[in-house]
Amino acid sequence: METIIVQDTDAAILDVLTQALIMEGFQVLPVSDIKGDFLSLVDQHRPHVVMLDYKLDGEACKQTCFQIKQRYPHLPIIAMSCNYNIDRLYGANGFDGYIRKPFDLDLLYTILRRHIPEQQKPADRQ
Repeated sequence: METIIVQDTDAAILDVLTQALIMEGFQVLPVSDIKGDFLSLVDQHRPHVVMLDYKLDGEACKQTCFQIKQRYPHLPIIAMSCNYNIDRLYGANGFDGYIRKPFDLDLLYTILRRHIPEQQKPADRQ
């Protein structure tokens, strides 16, 4: 089961995202803010993807992305934002993808699957 750390400052959005991802078969660790030692959560849970709330200027989010990428350069990090220009900002700030808020759940699943390779079936592994 793939693990996703989801951070959003809006409790209602965090709850909806958590429930939607669990229903899709992901193990979810919801986090309301990125203050403190967010990197230790990544170390401890070894997620397949991290989703971060890119608010306003996104400074805290960008710093967290940079810290994660320093330690885990191949870990996909998705920016979630209602900023009109997130499509131009995400790549320049180290994110692997983005999703606009409000978001369509099917689009969310598609974006996540793009960054999480399909698990091989046990019989296929040799």
